[in-house]
Amino acid sequence: MNVGRQLYRYQSLGHKTCSGIDKDLLRRSKRGWMWRQFFLQEEYTGTEHQYIGKLHSDMDRGDGTVMYVLAGEGAGTIFVIDSNSGDLHATRSLDREEKPFYTLRAQVVNKKNGLPLEPETEFTVKLHDINDNEPKFDKEVYTASVPERSHIGTYVTQVTAHDADDEMFGYSAKLAYSISQGHPYFSVEPNTGIIRTALGPSDMDREQREHYQVVIEAKDMAGQRGGLTGTTTVNISLTDVNDNPPRFTQSIYQFSVPEITKVGSLVGRIRAVDADVGRNAEMDYTVVNGDGLDVFDISTDRNTQEGILSLKKPLDYEKKKSYMLQIQVQNTHPDTQFLSMDAKDIANIRVSVEDVDEPPQFEKINYILEVKEDAAVGTVIGSVSAVDPDILRSPVKYSIDRHTDVDRIFGVYAGNGSIFLQRPLDREEFAWHNISVIATEFNNPEQTSRVPVYIRVLDVNDNPPMLASFYETFVCENAKAGQKIQTISAVDPDDPVGGHRFLFSLAPESSVRANFSVRDNGDNTAGIFTRRTGFGRMHKSTHLVAVVISDGHIPMQSSTGTLTIRVCTCDRDGNMEMCNAEALSSTTGLSTGALVAILLCILILLLIVVLFAALKRQKKKEPLIISKEDVRDNVVSYNDEGGGEEDTQAFDIGALRHPEVMEESKLRRDILPPESLYPPPPLRRTMVPSRGNADVRDFINQRVQENDGNPTAPPYDSLATYAYEGNGSVAESLSSLGSVSSEGEQDYNYLSEWGPRFRKLADMYGGEDMAE
Repeated sequence: MNVGRQLYRYQSLGHKTCSGIDKDLLRRSKRGWMWRQFFLQEEYTGTEHQYIGKLHSDMDRGDGTVMYVLAGEGAGTIFVIDSNSGDLHATRSLDREEKPFYTLRAQVVNKKNGLPLEPETEFTVKLHDINDNEPKFDKEVYTASVPERSHIGTYVTQVTAHDADDEMFGYSAKLAYSISQGHPYFSVEPNTGIIRTALGPSDMDREQREHYQVVIEAKDMAGQRGGLTGTTTVNISLTDVNDNPPRFTQSIYQFSVPEITKVGSLVGRIRAVDADVGRNAEMDYTVVNGDGLDVFDISTDRNTQEGILSLKKPLDYEKKKSYMLQIQVQNTHPDTQFLSMDAKDIANIRVSVEDVDEPPQFEKINYILEVKEDAAVGTVIGSVSAVDPDILRSPVKYSIDRHTDVDRIFGVYAGNGSIFLQRPLDREEFAWHNISVIATEFNNPEQTSRVPVYIRVLDVNDNPPMLASFYETFVCENAKAGQKIQTISAVDPDDPVGGHRFLFSLAPESSVRANFSVRDNGDNTAGIFTRRTGFGRMHKSTHLVAVVISDGHIPMQSSTGTLTIRVCTCDRDGNMEMCNAEALSSTTGLSTGALVAILLCILILLLIVVLFAALKRQKKKEPLIISKEDVRDNVVSYNDEGGGEEDTQAFDIGALRHPEVMEESKLRRDILPPESLYPPPPLRRTMVPSRGNADVRDFINQRVQENDGNPTAPPYDSLATYAYEGNGSVAESLSSLGSVSSEGEQDYNYLSEWGPRFRKLADMYGGEDMAE
């Protein structure tokens, strides 16, 4: 089908156009047009296929030999063509907002063989828009803010809506904005959607109303009647500006504080309110006037914006009982656009000081005393002083905290606080003493205070200087006169103000004056020099040089130190080669190592002797039972055969007496009891005297009299009782001494009541009774 020879016929089967005129009256036919577009109205609501147009080719002579074929977007589904006539239809309703146009291709082919009679022709089907979409805003809810007290026309925010209809076709997508809720505070520009304030600063006060809800409407068809509309909500908040000064909640505040309150402690809180919020509500408090400017201070709690009144100096009820302060509050960040710099508020504070029983107060926070180390016991070295600050002026007594003076070197007079010595001092042992003195009220001992006392012990020249170490040197046999053989120095535990100055000299009684000399170097050292040439090692191998060391202080102290000099053989350079063994041992005896070795040997020998003696004395005792596992197979041999009850010499037979009889006649064994304490013991049963027990009775009576008369005998309570089975035993005591009944007196009928296990015994003993 040649595009240049297409036939376009815009026909309709009785449908109306936009102007309401029947399309059958507008049928037209043109040949040779360059027609490439068809138009179709969207949202078709008819029941039949919607007619689009007619395709015709010059090759179609009406004899039915050609056939029209359609291809492209939606061909065969959305769009269909009559293969014989070339009529083009749409099978369903289309939405321009989903797809605004479709591209199709048409071709004429031979119906018999399907061969194309001319090339394909491409054309477009465009959809005509109708106003079927309402405007849509970008957000359902907008949030905006504007400072309070803004001027009329201040920009707030902008809203935007979109219409899916075709902007190029009519006014379906032409929008107009209007405000339906939010009058008279805000307005909106119809074309742009910009929202602005509509009232002046005095009407836009956040403290009166902070939040506003504005409803904006967008309408298409340029806002004309019949247009579709969409709405959105804009929540507008007024932000705060600093347009309100702080105000105190009350004009006068009253607080009371004890006089013993520590510096920096809280006295009270005051509050001012500000209608603003956030940074605009921050405030500062200051003390501007009053008689307590230097006693109290005030600051701001940044969390609560309260004024915190605190103590800057100690209080004293006896000096001042109350204070009056004037406090000022103002914004920390004032805005001169809304408030003047003088926007502030004033309040008064009255602070009452409460009287408290205070502990004594020392005149100083610490005391430093000095005393010479040679001060006598009882010497007063200084004093401390404390007074009761209360009006009553209670007397004060003093004492020393013995935890700080464990050795009780110092004492204090309770009445006046004078500190004195109780023991001698030694600066070389302790140069400083730190003690604590306690002051206590007489009327209220719970009120105490303490003060540190630092006592410095001044040095006194009470120690003589001594040689710095034990000096032992040598002199060569070939030494020349004036040769220095040793340099010595001294030490002194004293600490003079000007430093030490030691003087060295040879002791007058020294027997070696002709051999050696001492030369003072003037720097607290001295040199030992030879005074003659040549020393004989064989003649005298050791020399002892006595040196006197003295200090130059008052009183002068001195001591004598001995220097040991051995005579040795030396080489040409003066190096020692050999000394006599006599020289090594004559002055100092055996060497330290030898003495230690000898002492260790002696100690080891002593330990061996002691150990041997202890082992020899110790007797090895065999255990009665060798194995703990099985005691039945062990035979214990005591090697002692007792004599029975007749053997009265082996043990105290008095221990075998029946305890019931002994209990009735308890006597003290350490004193001689009176005769009245020996009444005849009562018997619980009739005792049958026996001829064979007379000797036992006599023996017991004799022993009782001997023990009662012996003052060194142990008390009765120390005796142990054996061979007794308790009061619950029918057999009672196993000893014949306590047995007073015979076999004939026993009744064994109870055995028959004990069950089948005792039946044999019951027959045996019960039978004998029956026989009798």
